[in-house]
Amino acid sequence: MSPALCTLAELAEYGSRGFRVGDGDWPLRGLAVQLPDGSVRAYENTCPHAGHPLDLLPHRFLTADRGHIVCASHGALFSLDTGLCVAGPCPGRMLRPLPVAVSSDGVLRLVLPDANGDNPRPDPARAAPVPRA
Repeated sequence: MSPALCTLAELAEYGSRGFRVGDGDWPLRGLAVQLPDGSVRAYENTCPHAGHPLDLLPHRFLTADRGHIVCASHGALFSLDTGLCVAGPCPGRMLRPLPVAVSSDGVLRLVLPDANGDNPRPDPARAAPVPRA
């Protein structure tokens, strides 16, 4: 089963949520964001400019208006939908996207590669935009 990252209810609190998958010295650290249309995206929690985590406070990845992902260190702004840096010291660079799907019980899960190393296509019914509460 794919790792659970957070519930949609947890994601709604700040519009974003940090997560960690794996143990040891090099776990995957990521963030999930909910777009205004209710769909969800996930990215690695690494600034493409400086290589450090984007958040200073837990789960606080968005600007006050929830319009962009922001790097807490130097204020770079990233598109929620694409992860593209639109302002700051790394314009044109992108956050690394992570494949996720929402399960029928409202849990956001990382989509793991299959035995061939390919990411399976999520079930379209599960990848559809999530209705806002």
